[in-house]
Amino acid sequence: MSRSFKFTVVVLFFVLLAVPAGAAKSKTDKAFKGFDEWVEEVMAEWHVPGLGVAVVHDGTVVMARGYGYRNFEDRIPADGDTLFAIGSNTKSFTATLLGMLSDDGVLDHETPIIEYMPDFRLHDPVATAQMTAVDLITHRSGLPRHDLAWLQAGRSREELYRLLRHLEPSEPFRSKFQYQNLMFMTAGILVERLTGSSWEDQVQARILAPLGMEHANFSVDAIQQDDNFSYGYGYEDGTIERVPYRNIDAIGPAGSINASAAEMATYVQFHLDYGKAGEERLLSEAVARSMQSPHMAMTGPLAARIKDGDEIGDPTYGLGLMVGSYRRHKHVRHGGGIDGFISAMEWLPDDRIGVVVLSNTSANGTVPTLVVRNVFDRLLGMEPIDWAGRARERQVVAERQAAKTAEQDAANRTPGTTPSHPLPDYTGSYEHPGYGVAEVKLVQDALTVEAVGFIVPVEHYHYDVFTVPEGLDGVLAGMAGLKVQFFYNTLGDIDRVTIPLEANVGDIVFMRIETEPKTD
Repeated sequence: MSRSFKFTVVVLFFVLLAVPAGAAKSKTDKAFKGFDEWVEEVMAEWHVPGLGVAVVHDGTVVMARGYGYRNFEDRIPADGDTLFAIGSNTKSFTATLLGMLSDDGVLDHETPIIEYMPDFRLHDPVATAQMTAVDLITHRSGLPRHDLAWLQAGRSREELYRLLRHLEPSEPFRSKFQYQNLMFMTAGILVERLTGSSWEDQVQARILAPLGMEHANFSVDAIQQDDNFSYGYGYEDGTIERVPYRNIDAIGPAGSINASAAEMATYVQFHLDYGKAGEERLLSEAVARSMQSPHMAMTGPLAARIKDGDEIGDPTYGLGLMVGSYRRHKHVRHGGGIDGFISAMEWLPDDRIGVVVLSNTSANGTVPTLVVRNVFDRLLGMEPIDWAGRARERQVVAERQAAKTAEQDAANRTPGTTPSHPLPDYTGSYEHPGYGVAEVKLVQDALTVEAVGFIVPVEHYHYDVFTVPEGLDGVLAGMAGLKVQFFYNTLGDIDRVTIPLEANVGDIVFMRIETEPKTD
């Protein structure tokens, strides 16, 4: 072969290498034509102040940018590096960390965790004896959410761990998918027991630092120390309003991480590469693939929301991730939401496409999902589906159902009844071993109930049942219609009150705390 021929072959080789790269960029640019305008339209329609959006495709971050504002009042724009709360997308970090400990030989995923934590106790003795690390992170403990046991109660992580034994299950162990935050918190405590350092320190050292996620942090206190962070917002009476941060450090392993869209793109790429960060392997491929494989069938309201038409396959739960299909493409995803923030993290592993959308409103979780699906359709080159139209239809149905429920509640009320006792007889302290103390007080001739960190007025509904009225502000508005019922013993003394703090079990029973010994 002549030298000139060899030179021609080499030049042609590099030309052929260069053409696909340029063509790929041109194809990507074409795919996103009109995307910015579309995003701004859906943000306006659904009252979203700001977004962080990142897209990875074929190993490259093709987009990491912001839309709207991270500070709506002062009109400070969001960008790809703005920190948002990612909520329950934190769960996959906890599952990843357990996988790393499994790779180290420190943890066996299938060994009952009571062998690692002898003080572990649940209400169900079978679950106590057989619960494994995989059970903790697949929502099959038998426990429903019981979120009001921690949401605003002010308990520490260890205090919550100790009260698990007092929380009633709603299903037999391993029989049904029930989304649950406290088991992921327990997984974080398991990490601490196995390593001797905090869940936060382990995530920082083993995931965030190797991935270059320098600004990600673990608390709403820490997020506000960064130069580029977002406030959270809601939407009330036609107005976008700032929502106070909620500190959820106690259940951090279930949902406390804050990160930017750009940083989350790196994390998604790590999972698209099945545990590798560039050339460095952080997690074994076997565990990484197990995370993205079905471990538990998903049923119930969450599964119903995900199953949005025939294009979305029946969802299952992997390890800290949901696994299904999107328009016949394998689909791995999770979402997250805390006060003021909703996030979506999704990828199509076989197509090497990943999308992260972080929003700074908890008023409606529609937009992050709409943006993800729009990106998928564009990069897959498929005819776009009017996902926004479907979302509008669902909203109309939900509003009608809410109105129907309110009408039924009014119809169920028996008119003309009065409480069996004078209102002062209902006042006092009542206690449940898992939910703590409920205080009933008389304020300006009306009862108020203080429980699990919330104080709400209650009005007489009928008999010895009282209800939380409409018209309260903020998070309390969601409690409207909640029924508080009082009972009396054979002596006629009010001795307990029930409050429906967890929809999937019977009303939580608070027994009166006797402050003075009774005398005959």
